[in-house]
Amino acid sequence: MIPIQNLYYLLCYAWNRLPEAEELEAVSGAEFERPLALLAHVLLRGTARLRHQGLPLRYAERTAELPELRGRVLLTPTLRRQLLPRGRAVCAFDELTPASPLAGLLRGTLQLLSRNRAVPPELRRQIRAELRRFPATVEALPLTAATLRRGRRERPAGLGGFLLNVCGLVYRSALPAPDAAGPARFRDFRRDEPLMARLFEQFVRNFYRLEQQQFRVASETIAWQAEAETAEALALLPAMITDTSLESPARKIILDTKYYAAALKRHHDQARLISPHLYQLYAYLQNQPLQPGQRLEGILLYPAAAQAVDLRYTLGGHPVRVVNINLNQPWEHIATDLLGLLAEARGISSGPVEQE
Repeated sequence: MIPIQNLYYLLCYAWNRLPEAEELEAVSGAEFERPLALLAHVLLRGTARLRHQGLPLRYAERTAELPELRGRVLLTPTLRRQLLPRGRAVCAFDELTPASPLAGLLRGTLQLLSRNRAVPPELRRQIRAELRRFPATVEALPLTAATLRRGRRERPAGLGGFLLNVCGLVYRSALPAPDAAGPARFRDFRRDEPLMARLFEQFVRNFYRLEQQQFRVASETIAWQAEAETAEALALLPAMITDTSLESPARKIILDTKYYAAALKRHHDQARLISPHLYQLYAYLQNQPLQPGQRLEGILLYPAAAQAVDLRYTLGGHPVRVVNINLNQPWEHIATDLLGLLAEARGISSGPVEQE
């Protein structure tokens, strides 16, 4: 299982944000027993920084009784209150305010965390202090799928987008309370394999996008090198979308991440590679058009388990490597290992590929 301190790196890269030195120092110096405490810490520090920078502003319609005309005059309430003889009117006008869905969601999520005993007492005290510093115009929004959608519709960038993702992860970690009035309970999201698979894929892709300049990095759709009697028949072929494609004039690497407990499975008391994973990568390689002079390679990347794996093959004329990365080691070693995967192959095993 990934150590909690390494989760901060993974989340930062997965959400396309380089870890900040100040935050790294704070995370490294804290003892977090559960992922929820880490999320609460990151959300608190990030919200405080966003508030100091200035919460994102938006225009919102406001209705008020004014001594001058502004925006639209609402005749019905103005006449009903007999305001015109007194030189006043009820007006509806747009006003720039920090009361955005993102700010409301941050306040609501922090309120939720401030009441949860899974968060350390000192951290809860700091969260309550931060909540008192919020502008009075920002109303706390409950942490729900609907409020998260409202926040995402505004497409916040930078720190705001990162904090919105943290709120989303807190929401994904919440367990239904047996009593609706009781405190929310949270599970360790590291045990959510579909969620961790997406985070692992995004982490690897964005790490290479941010930490090296040799390759252009993207997720791409590969067209089938196929023919059919009709275009409709071709359209029925499944989409081939790579997790990560790294391309330079001389090399192209198709890297597929698999968040599995092991790269090998037992079959008739013998360890074998997992067939669907290998077939998928092989299909990507066989249908990939190349530029002249460009070498095509494939990598299957797993998080490390009990057994270290580093296998090299030639499949369909292309070098293929099946390897795992140990996420339970100091971050500097993780970064070195990931960058080392891009080094030229030292040699290719000629042994047979054993599949599941």
